[in-house]
Amino acid sequence: MKTAMYNSTEFETLVNQWFAEDIGDGDHTTLSCIPENAIGKSRLIVKENGVIAGIEVAKIIFHTFDKDLKITQFLQDGDNVKIGDIAFEVEGKIQSLLQTERLMLNVMQRMSGIATRTREYVKLLEGTSTNVLDTRKTTPGLRLLEKEAVKIGGGMNHRIGLYDMILLKDNHVDFAGGIAQAIDRTKNYLKENSKDLKIEIEVRNFDEINQVLNHGGVDRIMLDNFNIDDTKRAVEIINHRYETESSGGITKETLRDYAECGVDFISVGALTHSIKSLDLSFKAVK
Repeated sequence: MKTAMYNSTEFETLVNQWFAEDIGDGDHTTLSCIPENAIGKSRLIVKENGVIAGIEVAKIIFHTFDKDLKITQFLQDGDNVKIGDIAFEVEGKIQSLLQTERLMLNVMQRMSGIATRTREYVKLLEGTSTNVLDTRKTTPGLRLLEKEAVKIGGGMNHRIGLYDMILLKDNHVDFAGGIAQAIDRTKNYLKENSKDLKIEIEVRNFDEINQVLNHGGVDRIMLDNFNIDDTKRAVEIINHRYETESSGGITKETLRDYAECGVDFISVGALTHSIKSLDLSFKAVK
């Protein structure tokens, strides 16, 4: 995994916080029945077809807890997997294997579930020019992992947070007094603060589309809760002058229909919220 955050001290701190939450003053079950110097091996077994994700994070989890654990890796993040596949084996102190097991599984199962769902959506878009995007509907504290899982599944990240892109939503527009005011204030703010951020604006109807087209000053127009027929008409009206994104109420069943309207992006909150984790297990090798 090439994302810089995984080599950062911030990520190391996060992993240590996870361990502190889980282990507290000690895993007394393991400490009471497993000798300190006992050596063993466990393997990660896939129990459900899907896309594997989080292997690189798992390696960091293991080595943060015990740098002497030896990992033999058989699969890569993003691989399609089937029941019975073995992702990796880990050998070392049995106490370490047992104390890292649940944290590693929690991360990998969730990331793999997200990657699996994303891959399903990406395949539905094959043959179109539309890309699927995630949203900020993520688990607090796990956003970067969940967005990494979207990328592993073949999707694209929208903005990471509130800091790396401007998205003028309906409430921003209403509180600012209208579309023109919201855009102008945003552009002045970016200039005054020497920031170079893309500007996207959400529109709710054709009147707002026309206001944006007449005023200009944005990079992308988000069509919020437009039905399929209106989306097709909106894309024709915008006519490639700005990037287009469909959002709101789009399901797996309607995804392709929206893509065939010609939008550049479809954002899907379901990629990261209410996800079913992929079934994985970490079992002792006897």
